[in-house]
Amino acid sequence: MKTAAKLLEETGIKADLILGGAATKDKKAALERLKTGETDIVIGTHAIIQETVEFKNLGLAVIDEQHRFGVMQRAALLGKSEIKPHVLIMTATPIPRTLAMTVYGDTDVSVIDELPPGRKPVKTVLFSGANRDKLYNFMEERLKEGGQIYMVYPLVDVSEKVDLKSAIESEKETALRFPGYKTAIVHGQMKKEERAAIMADFKEKKIDILAATTVIEVGIDIPNASVMVIEHAERFGLSQLHQLRGRVGRGDRQSYCILAGEPGTEDGFKRLSVMASTSDGFKIAEEDLALRGPGEFLGTRQHGLPEFRLANLITDRKILESARQAAEWLLSANCDMDHIKVSETIDNIKHKSGRNYDLINIG
Repeated sequence: MKTAAKLLEETGIKADLILGGAATKDKKAALERLKTGETDIVIGTHAIIQETVEFKNLGLAVIDEQHRFGVMQRAALLGKSEIKPHVLIMTATPIPRTLAMTVYGDTDVSVIDELPPGRKPVKTVLFSGANRDKLYNFMEERLKEGGQIYMVYPLVDVSEKVDLKSAIESEKETALRFPGYKTAIVHGQMKKEERAAIMADFKEKKIDILAATTVIEVGIDIPNASVMVIEHAERFGLSQLHQLRGRVGRGDRQSYCILAGEPGTEDGFKRLSVMASTSDGFKIAEEDLALRGPGEFLGTRQHGLPEFRLANLITDRKILESARQAAEWLLSANCDMDHIKVSETIDNIKHKSGRNYDLINIG
């Protein structure tokens, strides 16, 4: 919002911010401006999806980090306009369902595949937990160079159910191992204000090593952070790993993402190997698609087996693309097929799909 306000300063375009935790008076005033059309652009969180939010004329919906929103949530946002708004979906790693729809042709894709000037590609390494001293020595070298480090864990605290490192326990161990450096912890169970204060200290270089959960997955920009160690990396999905890795490499330092773990399955090892071999979001998404399968593009599942009896989205891609072209021709003015038969076919598809038919274009 601060960035948008600065950019729009001299344009006459008015922007508002709507958050779930905003003061009632401020939020009510912002909602009224949005409803009357006084506000041109609204920026916010899931709070924008609430029933109390009304747009005078929603023309464009921009959904950032779309894997954070469910299909029904995106549908609720787009349903706030009588006329279907344009939709721009932004994500570093397309989730399988979106990739499936791209193949079907319902989503046009623009790819930004260049790093900003001055940035270097992040080096990603697989690391077995057998030699921790080697890892700690590497971390110490980066700290001596003036860099900062994220250490990410799948758990906030120790669990009796699973034998995994936790953020709270490991932050204490890290503090003992690196006595000359300042450590801290951040996780989703902390109060928002406390979390924000720690992140501000980390950005101002008052903290050298930050133990965290996936709460840092998005919306964090610390250019000086040059190392991310992801403990039990096999416990994270490809999309999460790719998003987490994106928290480093945001400055001019050479940055590193260390995937520490012991994958017990072939799929687990394959996931980590994919991460180590590429930083291309679409390649990662394709691998995710192959491992998990596309979601039901006529439903709300984001991954899992598709509803095809014979076709396979991976191996039959050319056939599916041909089918898409045939469907476009069928609906075009050049089609010499009886218009009534075309209408009957569409009606049959709508009837079979039920209310899920409306979910096709949600993205």
